[in-house]
Amino acid sequence: MAPARRERGGREMLLLLCALLFQPAPAKVCNDRTKHGQDNSWFTRDGENLPIMVLMPMNESAQMSSISQGIEPAVQLAIQHIRESRKYPFSLITKIYDTECDNAKGLRAFFDAICYGPKHLMIFGGVCPSVTSIIAESLEGWNLVQLSFAATTPVLADKKKYPNFFRTVPSDNAVNPAVVKFLNHYNWTRVGTLTQDVQRFSEVRNDLTNELEKADIQIADTESFSNDPCINVKKLKDNDVRIIIGQFDENLASQVFCCAYNLNMFGSKYQWIIPGWYQHKWWEQANTTNCTVKKLLTAMEGYISVDFEPLSSRPVKGISGRTPQEYEMEYTRELRQKGVEASKFHGFAYDGIWVIAKTLTRVMERLQIKQRQNIYHNFTVDDREVGKMVLDVMNETNFNGVTGQVMFRNGERMGTIKFNQFQDGQELKVGEYNAIADVLDLNNTIKFQGVEPPKDRTFVRHQRRNINVPLYSILSTITILGMLMAGAFLFFNIKNRNHRLIKMSSPYMNNLIILGGMLSYASIFLFGLDGGFVSDKEFETLCTVRTWILIVGYTTAFGAMFAKTWRVHAIFKNVKMKKKIIKDQKLLIIVGGMLLIDLCILICWQIVDPLRRTVEEYSLEPDPQGRDIAIRPFLEHCENTHMTIWLGIVYAYKGLLMLFGCFLAWETRNVSIPALNDSKYIGMSVYNVGIMCIIGAAVSFLTRDQPNVQFCIVALVIIFCSTITLCLVFVPKLITMRTNPDAATQNRRLKFTQNQIKEDSKTSTSVTSVNQTNTSRLDGLQTDNHRLRMRITELDKELEEVTMQLQDTPEKTPYIKQNHYPDANNILSIRNFTDGRDGEKSILKNHLEQKPQAQWGSMDPSRISRGPLEDINSPEHIQRRLSLQLPILHHAYLPSIGGVDASCTSPNESPGSSPRHRHMPPSYRVMVSGL
Repeated sequence: MAPARRERGGREMLLLLCALLFQPAPAKVCNDRTKHGQDNSWFTRDGENLPIMVLMPMNESAQMSSISQGIEPAVQLAIQHIRESRKYPFSLITKIYDTECDNAKGLRAFFDAICYGPKHLMIFGGVCPSVTSIIAESLEGWNLVQLSFAATTPVLADKKKYPNFFRTVPSDNAVNPAVVKFLNHYNWTRVGTLTQDVQRFSEVRNDLTNELEKADIQIADTESFSNDPCINVKKLKDNDVRIIIGQFDENLASQVFCCAYNLNMFGSKYQWIIPGWYQHKWWEQANTTNCTVKKLLTAMEGYISVDFEPLSSRPVKGISGRTPQEYEMEYTRELRQKGVEASKFHGFAYDGIWVIAKTLTRVMERLQIKQRQNIYHNFTVDDREVGKMVLDVMNETNFNGVTGQVMFRNGERMGTIKFNQFQDGQELKVGEYNAIADVLDLNNTIKFQGVEPPKDRTFVRHQRRNINVPLYSILSTITILGMLMAGAFLFFNIKNRNHRLIKMSSPYMNNLIILGGMLSYASIFLFGLDGGFVSDKEFETLCTVRTWILIVGYTTAFGAMFAKTWRVHAIFKNVKMKKKIIKDQKLLIIVGGMLLIDLCILICWQIVDPLRRTVEEYSLEPDPQGRDIAIRPFLEHCENTHMTIWLGIVYAYKGLLMLFGCFLAWETRNVSIPALNDSKYIGMSVYNVGIMCIIGAAVSFLTRDQPNVQFCIVALVIIFCSTITLCLVFVPKLITMRTNPDAATQNRRLKFTQNQIKEDSKTSTSVTSVNQTNTSRLDGLQTDNHRLRMRITELDKELEEVTMQLQDTPEKTPYIKQNHYPDANNILSIRNFTDGRDGEKSILKNHLEQKPQAQWGSMDPSRISRGPLEDINSPEHIQRRLSLQLPILHHAYLPSIGGVDASCTSPNESPGSSPRHRHMPPSYRVMVSGL
C-alpha cells in the first residue's frame, strides 16, 4: 500500500502545483475540501438542487468536440424526464466545464470546478482518454466518483489505479468476449491479429490475447505495423491465417484492405473482423491509397465490424418509462431544434444521468437511516464517508435503460455488443452479444462469400483413396462367373474321372488346378476391401488372409501345372526310349513340397514380422468441388518392418519356379503325348501364367499410389490367368468328349508335327514311341541306306558282266585278278555297311580272303582251249558263276526282308543256326524297298 499512497501523494502534489500555477485571482478563495462535515445536511432537504460536474470538450476547435455537442441534448432530456417522474426528492443541475481535450486545460478546469464552484457530489463526463485518465487517477483523494459516457480506453479498467472511475459505455476491451463468442459460434480455433502500433489498439490486442488463450483458440500470427501494413498482411497470408482480427483506425483501414486486394486475401476464404466505430462511409474519406474505391469495396465485402450497441433494439420500456425507440424520437427532435449532429454516445449519457439520480437517491436513503439511528447524538458525515457510499451504491446499480440493462462489474459496463457486416456497400446489423447473459444472437441476414463460412485455416481433409464401388462390383461379378465356371469344370472332372480321356490327364492334378484357381478368384474379393468397408483391425487381418490365400492358390494351381509339364518334359527327354512311368503320386509330392515351402515362408513371416496397416499420405490437392478445403489423400497399405526382404524371398522363390516352368513349357511347346493328352495346353498355361504374373507384378508396383488401377490390374491378371488355365485344361476335353469320345483309344503312338509328317511320308516308315532326336537320326540312316542299295545294284551288274567275260576270255585272268579284285572287295565292304552289325564280316569277303587263288587265279589249262559258247553254258561254268553270285544275293537281300543274318557262312545254312542271329527290336526294323 505504501507505493500506492506515494503515487497518490505525488498526484495530489501535481494538482496543487497546477492550482498554484493557474490560480486566477487573489480575490477568490478556493474551497477547502479537506474540512469534512461542512454543509452536509443536503440529504435532509427536499427539492435541493444537486450540482453535477460535467467535463467535456465544448470548444468547436477542440478534438472530439462533436461528441459533446450531441451529448448535451441527451443530458437535458434525462434531467427533464427525472424531474417529470416525481420519484426523486431533488433536482439535478449540470455545470459543464470545457476540457478542450487538452491535459493541462482539462486539469485546470477540474481544479477550478473544485475550488471555485459549488460542492459537487459526482463528476459526469470524460471524453478524451488522456484527460480522463489524469483526472480519474486523483479522484480518490477528492472523495469523488466519476461516471463517463464516452471514454472507452481500456487503460481505465485498472481498478487499482482508477478505483473511483465508472462508465456507462463499454470499453474497447468489452468487444473481446463478444469476438471470442463469435469465433466459437463458427468453430474458428485459429486466428491472426493485425494491430496498429498505438497504445489504444495494443491494449485491446493484449486483452484479446488473454481471452483467446482462455477459450483455447490458437493465435497463429500476431502482426503490428505503423505505416505500411502490406508486409504484415503478406506474413499473415504466408502463415495461412484465414480469420484476421484487426485493430486499426479508419485512416489505415483503407491501406490494409488495399493490400488485401493486391494479395487476394478476400472472398470466400478469408474473414476480416475490425472495429465498428468508424465514421459513416469511412472508405471514401480515408482512401489515401492507389486502390480505387471499387477495389476497396471488393476487398471489404463481407467484413465483420464489432462495436457496442448505442441503443437497445428491444422495445422494452426502461427506467424512464420510455422505450429506446421513443427516446430516440425525442432526442432527434431536440437535435433539430438545436441544429447539431447526433452522437453515438447520447444513449449512454442519457442512462448516465439516471445512474447518478438513482445513486444519489440511494445514498440519501442510507444517510437518512443513519441519522434516525443517531437521533440522540449530533449526526455528522464527512466527504470520505459520502464518497465511500457513492462508490458502493454505484457497484449495485442495475436497471433497464435505453442502452439496455445497466449494470457494472468492477466499474465496467456490462453492455450489449453489436455485429455489423459489410454487404453491398453498406453495413447491416447481423447480431448482438449480451455481456450480462453471455449470449450471442445472430440473425439470418449474415452471409458469406462462399457456400459456407470460411475455414480458419487451409482445412486439410484426409480422404481415403478408396477402390471405386462400381469397379469392385464389376470385377466381383466377373470373379463370381469365373468361380462358377471353375465349379462346373470340377463337377465335370469328378463325374468323368473314370473315363479314359479324363483318367489319362490325371484327374487329381486337374482338381488341384481347379482348387488353386478358385482360391485365386477368392483373393480378388479380399483385395478389393479397404478401410471404406472394414475397420482398421479387420483390415490388418485381411492383409494376412489375402496374402496366404493368393500364395497358396497360386502354388496349388501353378504347382499342378508345373508338375504335369515336368512329367511331359521328363518323358520327352528320355533319349534311350526306355519305358518310363511317372505316376500322379509323385506329382502330388512335388506340389506338396512347393506348398510346404510356402507354408514355411508364410509362418516365419507371420511370427517374425507380421503385416500391419500403414497409411501413406500424399501432397495436398484442391477440392474438386471448389470448397475452401484442401484434400490430403491417404492410402492404406499392408506392410511391415522388413517388407522388402520378405517380398524378395517370395518373389525369388516364385520367380525361379515360374521361370523354370516357362522353360519346361517352351521345351515341350511342340510335343503332344496322347498318354498325357493335355500336355500341350498345360505348357501353354504355364507360359501364359508366367508372362502375366511378371507383367502384373511390375504394373502393380508402378501403380502403388492408384488403388483403382492397381486393383484392376491385379484382379484382371488373376482372372485372366485362372480363366485361361482352366479353359485350356478342360475346354479341349469337353469338345473331345462331345465330338469323339473314343479319341483316347484310337492312336497311342507319338504324333509328329506337320513338317515331320511330310518328311516321314517320303520314306513310308512307320515309327512309334520315339522322340524327336532319334527320329532325325533314323531319317539320315534311311537316306544313306537307300543310296547304298542303289550302289549295290550297280555293282552287281558289273560283277555279272565281269564273270561272263572271265569264262569267255581265260587269257585275261591275270588282268581280272589284278583289276577286278578290288571291285569285288568294294562290293563286299558296301554290303557290310548296309548290314549294320558291329564286328561282322560277310561270308563272301571271308571266302575271297581264304581262297583267292582257287577262285580267281587258278584256271584249268585244259579248259582254256575250249570255245566261248561251249564253255559259258557248261555245268562247270554255271556252277562257278552261282558260287560267286548266290552268297552276294544271300547277304544283300535276305536280312532286309527278315531272312538270315549277314554273318551266315553259307547260303544253305539255316538262319537260326547263326550265333549272331537275333530278333531285331521293332523300333529299329526297316522295310527296305526299291530293290
